[in-house]
Amino acid sequence: MTALTPLDELWLTEAVRLREQHAGPLEDDEANRRARAKAGDLLTRIKNRALWLAERDGMLAALQHWKQGARLALMLLAVVAVISGAGLAFAALGDGQTPVNVFWALGSLLGLNLILLISWTLGLLFAGESAASLGRLWLWLSEKLASDAQAAQLPPALLLLLQRKRLNRWVLGTCVNGLWLLALLSALTLLLLLMATRRYGFVWETTILGSDTFVSLTKGLGTLPSLLGFSIPSEDMIRASGDRALVIENARQAWAAWLVGVLVVYGIVPRLLLTLLCYGRWRAGRRLLALDLSEPEFVELRERLMPSSERMGVNDAAPAELPQLQSGQTADHSQGALLVAIELDGQHPWPPRLPEHVANAGVLDSRESRRNLLDQLTRYPPARLLIACDPRRSPDRGSLALIAELGRCAGATRVWLLPSPTGQALDADRLGDWHLALEQLQLSWADTAPLAWLENGHD
Repeated sequence: MTALTPLDELWLTEAVRLREQHAGPLEDDEANRRARAKAGDLLTRIKNRALWLAERDGMLAALQHWKQGARLALMLLAVVAVISGAGLAFAALGDGQTPVNVFWALGSLLGLNLILLISWTLGLLFAGESAASLGRLWLWLSEKLASDAQAAQLPPALLLLLQRKRLNRWVLGTCVNGLWLLALLSALTLLLLLMATRRYGFVWETTILGSDTFVSLTKGLGTLPSLLGFSIPSEDMIRASGDRALVIENARQAWAAWLVGVLVVYGIVPRLLLTLLCYGRWRAGRRLLALDLSEPEFVELRERLMPSSERMGVNDAAPAELPQLQSGQTADHSQGALLVAIELDGQHPWPPRLPEHVANAGVLDSRESRRNLLDQLTRYPPARLLIACDPRRSPDRGSLALIAELGRCAGATRVWLLPSPTGQALDADRLGDWHLALEQLQLSWADTAPLAWLENGHD
């Protein structure tokens, strides 16, 4: 899986917060333990907790699916932009059988682009947001293409995260202006291709305006393109084109160059500059993205992730050797092997005789003893862990969840299915249920004491 970027980490953290805001607190005991074990400031621990929960609950995979959907949606919009740009060029020049009305062609190439550009700019300047309907279409397509139930909180989390630094307008602005730039480049490419393979005549027509108006307008629009080397028609060519399409080659070339120059200067260049501006603001601003630790969901995590003793500076370094573990106490990590039992009754003699270098964690029979042991194992995981269970009990969800959580805290884990204390045969169906459940957890088991493995790492 691709490594997460800083933005991805903030994004997932915000998504987990929104999920807890709408659906209530998640089961996070193990996530909190792991976040505390990794240490760091409150922000770091909040992110570590959220990332662990996101991976556990499938939100991390949903993020990857959503990003794939976003890329696919952007590619689809890019294809639509290319096709639309080609359509603009065809609409502007026609089939070559009739003369091209230069100002009608210009309106076909730049009219809609100019209207939407002005609308986007006014929205950015006066409303503080851009009317990026195309960008919102991209987000909508991304969500539809992701089609993952775990991705429900991802789009609102991203928008909320970006809005805090007002970066959403620059992201959507990059998308909108980039797609329009692609469409106009497509139009320019096809325009040049059509002009290179067909012979076009250019005219202008009017009923209520005089020729002086068109002369002034043509020269005014051609001023900036002429600075970039694009030729413009002379006054005589402009006046003559009001009567008929000129057949002389230099007139055709002058009008063609003028049309291309106006498209480049007033269409492509503004969109290119705006795309670079929006992308630059986004790149500069995303380094400032941060979580709002004043949110109630984050405030509630402070005591769980940053206990008061740690905030006051009482945080001892790990000792070189830890005392022998009794029930709920600290295991001797240097010995590398640990035996623990889950909810045994008084019929089982416990503990068994253990090799010298195997620590005994006792019997986990209360919530407090489980929490203390898990806290310790998270900080100092043993190389080998043997979990003793009574197979006369049904493998309920709580026990299996505890076994799985203990197993994640050790380098290698096995489950010891204890023999019946009366010497009678165990129930075959119930024993089969245990075997099936442990297979689903991908854990090995033994029906007799695997103390050789626990002591030496082999049977």
